[in-house]
Amino acid sequence: MSDEHANCGHGHGHHVHGKALNTALIIAFVFMIVEVIGGIVANSLALISDALHMFTDVGALGLSLVVLKIAHLPSTPKMSYGYHRAEILGALASALSLWALCGVLIYEAILRLIAPPEVKGPIVFVIATFGLLANLMMMRTLHSHQDENLNIRAAYLHVIGDLLGSVGVILGGAILWITGWNPIDPIISILFSLGILYGSGKIIKQTVSVLMESTPEGIDPVAISNDLASIPGVREVHDLHIWAVSAKKVALSAHLIADDTQAALREAHRRIEQNYKISHMTIQVEDPAHFEPRYCYDCDNGRSKR
Repeated sequence: MSDEHANCGHGHGHHVHGKALNTALIIAFVFMIVEVIGGIVANSLALISDALHMFTDVGALGLSLVVLKIAHLPSTPKMSYGYHRAEILGALASALSLWALCGVLIYEAILRLIAPPEVKGPIVFVIATFGLLANLMMMRTLHSHQDENLNIRAAYLHVIGDLLGSVGVILGGAILWITGWNPIDPIISILFSLGILYGSGKIIKQTVSVLMESTPEGIDPVAISNDLASIPGVREVHDLHIWAVSAKKVALSAHLIADDTQAALREAHRRIEQNYKISHMTIQVEDPAHFEPRYCYDCDNGRSKR
């Protein structure tokens, strides 16, 4: 694939992702306003909490749009990997904002459990139903893009969390409408918040793993090391590092000692790209006759040795 064709593909993907995010952003903003007004009129914390989560949807989707533009900026001599990590930072910021929101909601819900105020069930039920429809529309818009980009995945999880919250608020509104039992409103708000914490926790774990340059999930470094070591003429494999630049871009570096350096290098490139789908790699191969061992780090006892 030529660079021109690849850039065209990236540009098309950027345009499609941006269009989906814009559509979801407009839907979220409109229904956020509706839920805020409905929550105030009905005096419902569950409905207001759903509106606040819709507000974070607006923020997350807006952030995703900004990050999408930054991530596609061209690389420079100083930023040799480009701005792909912007996707990871955006996803982390989005997930952490959910944790902050949940802390506020749980605190308010506990206060309302102690002294439950009167809540208007019918209004809660009707507004939450509209909120559910809005979330279904956003979910449908983002669904086909969420596996392609971790930042969009974080926004998609925002929407799923909000959808589940809308279902809970609808149930709460129905119970309030039928029984008038006011404590159901803060109880649903707490359950809703715990669900959000669980979903966003997975995103935080993924983003921290990328930022710490851990080996990406689904890639076995031991298997790759053994594969490289089995190349004819290779005597040693060390300093193997595999990390993610972004959710979809993986990089690898390794040092080999081999009798036929050129043949080993060609075969190493072929195996890594063909067997593990990693195309961004830096492999150094040296002839054992000219390789002088230097200081290395003994991971077992923490001492440098010769």
